[in-house]
Amino acid sequence: MDHAYPADELMPLTCRGRVRGLEPSRGDVDDALGKFSLTLIDTLDTLVLLNKTTEFEEAVRRVLTDVRLDNDIVVSVFETNIRVLGWKHRIIYNDAGHHMQWYQDELLHMAKDVGLRLLPAFNTSSGLPYPRVNLKHGIRGPESRTGTETDTCTACAGTIILEFAALSRFTGDPVFEVHARRALDFLWEKRQRNSNLVGTTINIHSGEWVRRDSGVGAGIDSYYEYLLKAYILLGDDLFLQRFNIHYASIMKYISQPPLLLDVHIHKPLLPARTWMDSLLAFFPGLQVLKGDIRPAIETHEMLYQVTKKHNFLPEVSSLLCSLSTSFFHPLRPEFAESTYFLYKATKDPYYLEVGRTVLDNLNRFARVPCGFAAMKDVRTGSHEDRMDSFFLAEMFKYLFLLFAEEEDLTFNVEDYIFTTEAHLLPLSLSTAPHTPSPPANTTVQAPSLPHLSAYVKSLWVGVVRSPAVIS
Repeated sequence: MDHAYPADELMPLTCRGRVRGLEPSRGDVDDALGKFSLTLIDTLDTLVLLNKTTEFEEAVRRVLTDVRLDNDIVVSVFETNIRVLGWKHRIIYNDAGHHMQWYQDELLHMAKDVGLRLLPAFNTSSGLPYPRVNLKHGIRGPESRTGTETDTCTACAGTIILEFAALSRFTGDPVFEVHARRALDFLWEKRQRNSNLVGTTINIHSGEWVRRDSGVGAGIDSYYEYLLKAYILLGDDLFLQRFNIHYASIMKYISQPPLLLDVHIHKPLLPARTWMDSLLAFFPGLQVLKGDIRPAIETHEMLYQVTKKHNFLPEVSSLLCSLSTSFFHPLRPEFAESTYFLYKATKDPYYLEVGRTVLDNLNRFARVPCGFAAMKDVRTGSHEDRMDSFFLAEMFKYLFLLFAEEEDLTFNVEDYIFTTEAHLLPLSLSTAPHTPSPPANTTVQAPSLPHLSAYVKSLWVGVVRSPAVIS
């Protein structure tokens, strides 16, 4: 706020804001920036979690008075959904906004505005969204990239349901949930039927796989995450059934303990590559939600050993030859996320030690006078003038929750599910009104809210700690 506002991101080395168009282009990375004060928006519920009510109220006022959404700028549908739309929900009102007597659901109205600006991207025959949209003009605007692209990543199209369903149920407008479900249905139908795996990139018109490599990292990661979490949040067994089928194939073909290596969807016994990207570090946390603790511990420990070697997880690690092939690290939060979930499930103090290592390395190697800088090369300790909004929205949040005592929290976190951007959505959404119908010939029974709450809480208290599993 001191150095960057109202820019989307802080440039922590030069102590100024990153304004898109004024800095050299970074390609697709810049598609997260929409000139809508991204970091402030993405961090709102971090302030809620920290019980910073005064700072939160000031931040809400700034968003309502300063942020414009009708900018003539092309943004990523995926990034805008998880970072900008994802935080605008009623945790803000119920858990922190009760003292704001002036507040009249303005954030929810803004959320619907964001959703409506993203909807034109879904105007395809398949229902898969275009990867980018112009906030002001939609798809057929003056920017050539919108409306002409034919491919999108599986995660980009399959990481919509939590935010869109929440928006539909908060506003009573089913259109958002309908579109998100349609995209998920299409991806499910296009899975490779023999392996039950999905590829990394798909043609949004034909449904043909453009990249047929399959893993749990970049390009696919949060598709699997949202299938399981959609069941937990919305109470639709269909999502759990699909996740379980995918998960069985992941464990059969991709999981090579402690590694997770990509394979070809049509020849799943044939490895597609011998290296791993850092985004797959979220997967142990998802396995905790699944209740599959042993492989979660094994993969997490392997990632921790890489972290101890380099201080951070390099973007790309070639584990088979114990080398890293990309030493960049943008302060990604996925490893801290999995550490938090493993600690919640096991209560093993070992994970507090892991978290302390993450925290100490951030302070020792990434902290600079104006913030925290991405590591350009973890070997040399050189920095890049970059601090993505997810650092405060996710990394900071998960580390706080890892060490927080019960009395530090003003509300029960276990009544919520985390989105892929670590925003909190209430489990009560499972009982909120919704109109989308399940696919034909599919029997779906929506569990009640008590069932869902019990399911989530059982993940923390029902895991048997075995010496054979947890050393």
